[in-house]
Amino acid sequence: MTRGEAKGEGEGEGEPNDLRPHYLGVGCFSVIAGFAGGAMIAVLIAKLVGAVARCPAEPETGAPCNWFTYAVFGAIAGAIVLPALTISSLRRARRRTQNSERG
Repeated sequence: MTRGEAKGEGEGEGEPNDLRPHYLGVGCFSVIAGFAGGAMIAVLIAKLVGAVARCPAEPETGAPCNWFTYAVFGAIAGAIVLPALTISSLRRARRRTQNSERG
């Protein structure tokens, strides 16, 4: 039985034949969450590095030194890492489910 036959007619009426839209939705949502989360974690790291380097914070806002640079790189890293992790774990779980159904 080929892969195309496994998803053919008669098997699982409610199951989608193509999972790309599902992965696209999960990926888009996790890009937004990764962007924001990565930036916040990077600003925390900037705060710790500023404390160790004894860099004075901005008097008006209390923001650490070079926080914007840390935030940009953290946001980019989060927007790449979080979707990669979520989609890979989703695929791994789907494979486990398919393997357990086969017996």
